[in-house]
Amino acid sequence: MKLIQRLLLWLGAIISPLPAIADPGAEFAGLQNDVVFSDYSVLSSSAELLHRLVSPLNAVRADRRLAHSAVALRDQPIELAKERFTVYVPAHAPAPGYGLLVFVPPWQNAMLPRGWAAVLERRSLIFVSAENSGNEANMLDRREPLALLAAHNIMQRFRVDPERIYVGGFSGGSRVALRLALGFPEVFRGAFLNAGSDPIGNAQVPLPPPELFSRFQETTRIVYISGKDDAVNVDKDAASTGSLLEWCVFDWYAERSPWTGHEVAGPTVLGRALDLLDQHGQPNLARLNKCRLRINQELGKEIDQASDLLAAGNADAARKLLDKIDTRYGGLAAPRSVDLAARIPGMD
Repeated sequence: MKLIQRLLLWLGAIISPLPAIADPGAEFAGLQNDVVFSDYSVLSSSAELLHRLVSPLNAVRADRRLAHSAVALRDQPIELAKERFTVYVPAHAPAPGYGLLVFVPPWQNAMLPRGWAAVLERRSLIFVSAENSGNEANMLDRREPLALLAAHNIMQRFRVDPERIYVGGFSGGSRVALRLALGFPEVFRGAFLNAGSDPIGNAQVPLPPPELFSRFQETTRIVYISGKDDAVNVDKDAASTGSLLEWCVFDWYAERSPWTGHEVAGPTVLGRALDLLDQHGQPNLARLNKCRLRINQELGKEIDQASDLLAAGNADAARKLLDKIDTRYGGLAAPRSVDLAARIPGMD
């Protein structure tokens, strides 16, 4: 219920279209603070965020409550005219275009971490980060749409190589980066998770619809780097990578930085992470398809169990099982989970 209440607060107001602020044709090089963007993306819309980053039954519940309220779904949760970004652009772009790193920070100010500029310059990689998108900000209505809008506007203004668009973060920002990589695999080809991660396939990181998850499995590379002395996040990385294997995600790499605690990557570690992100592995389709078959069989069995419970008149047990299915399988269970929920009384 608390999750639905938060969703309703996020979805609660209508905003009107905003005038263009930034000149999409204007390019610059070096470090720029207080950059204003003006272009919106369909991918950052409220409807798309719900579709990709919220489990299907929770999305249906939010829609149902909105239908009986006096508020309407906002088209975009962000007013770009009020937002500021920090951008670093290397002096020269390679022939395929710049690479791009969208960075989600745990802190509120948008800043380029110390020593990163030279690393970005050598790899022709643009850096962009949003103000007021730290751990205190809400993920759905600020951190995630801000990161998507940052990527979209950089791609509108610069020639960017689509094969080298990455999302990354430190600590709590790293956890947001994982959600974005999972929900938007056609945007981000990889994620740099620096001292922060979560398992996937749960209430905090629900799985997206099948077509998106298949693309994530086949095309996205995840790089984890935590300090060797950061025991909490070393353990979290182990749980996260274990969940990737369970969900048939095999293109990942985890490393521990020696003599390092809970601190943002220095330039050497950043350079290694970027090099590792460039090393995409080709999917082993035989292994992947076998693993997918296991998941589909498990999901089908649980959906059938819920349907049988309902047919036997045990609506309470069917409701509880379907909630568990929604939490674990997320978008993979739709539309079957949504259709079955519509038949169960009190599935609000």
